[in-house]
Amino acid sequence: MSSGAKDSKTSKLTLIPGVGAATAKKLASAKIDTVSKVASAGTAKLVKAGLQAAVAKKVAAAAKKLDATSVATKKTATAAKQAVKAAPAKAKSAVKKAPAKAKATTAKAKTAAKSVTKKAADKGKNLAAKAKTKTKPKAKPSSNKIGPSRDTPLSKLPWFRNAKK
Repeated sequence: MSSGAKDSKTSKLTLIPGVGAATAKKLASAKIDTVSKVASAGTAKLVKAGLQAAVAKKVAAAAKKLDATSVATKKTATAAKQAVKAAPAKAKSAVKKAPAKAKATTAKAKTAAKSVTKKAADKGKNLAAKAKTKTKPKAKPSSNKIGPSRDTPLSKLPWFRNAKK
């Protein structure tokens, strides 16, 4: 490996809290050259690489946190990229579906309007029928009246009969 590649790997290791340039060189020489390798390496491997036990414990814990954050960030970035790629297709399908949805909604509205109109007409008919049954027929003239009623035709009146003869 060239010294430039080693320097870049050691600079990545220095992102871990508690790891300086010297510690990063020790880890890189032990082929523990990434944050995820430090996180997966136990305290014993870090001690074999040349770190003290207390420092190795702290570095391992910090590397695990940093690696978990890195993994979560990568997952989020991947999900965002996929969402960006899928957005135009979703928009196109929504545009294609819009006329059909509008048509279906119009049909539903027509059906609803017809049913409401029919219900209103039925209700009106029912009310009219009830009103007819509730009205009382005209009372027949009582026998104690002196003269004929208004509804009696002229031909039934006694003076009209006499006039004909």
